[in-house]
Amino acid sequence: MMNQLYNVFLLCCLLAVSLSAPVPFTPEVSQHLEHGKSLTNKLLSEIPTVHLSCVNNQALSLDPSGEVKNLAYITAQLSIPPAPQLVPISESVETSLSRISEGLQLHQGLLQELREKLKCSETLSSLLADIRDLSSQVSKIQQLAGFPSSETPSSSSSLSSRLTGDYEVQVATHRVLQQLRSFGQDAFRVLRHIHTQGARKH
Repeated sequence: MMNQLYNVFLLCCLLAVSLSAPVPFTPEVSQHLEHGKSLTNKLLSEIPTVHLSCVNNQALSLDPSGEVKNLAYITAQLSIPPAPQLVPISESVETSLSRISEGLQLHQGLLQELREKLKCSETLSSLLADIRDLSSQVSKIQQLAGFPSSETPSSSSSLSSRLTGDYEVQVATHRVLQQLRSFGQDAFRVLRHIHTQGARKH
């Protein structure tokens, strides 16, 4: 029994070591991290423009303090999938990169569904292109680090089936862009943390 417990303990220790193993910080990895941070900043700078172009309801503001109070019910009815949580300090680099990739794919799918019901395809297409580019950068970092890629075939969240009117479309677009902005801010912090930690060790 003691031997079994010791083996389990040893396995847990080995797993913890493997999860905390640093990314091989080569010049190529550094370049992709730098490009990823730049793309994330570009994406964040575009969100207010896209919101202004696509959301014409004056009551829906990116500023949370200016938001209308009665959105909770309709937001619950829309069932917009939440973004993965990113915690750069306490989680492994592999997990953090995987969650960034999953979150980008999630928002890409949601915005593609919304684009079919909006009349701002040009600005939205530009944002989608940046999401794809950032997703590609994260995938390259994963490959260079020897981590499994998180890319999966895009699947519909069925959000479009719950958009029964123009107001629902407006609220959904507003909420998705809000969520993408918050997720993008977290993603930038994670990429910056990985880059800074790697640079310190080299």
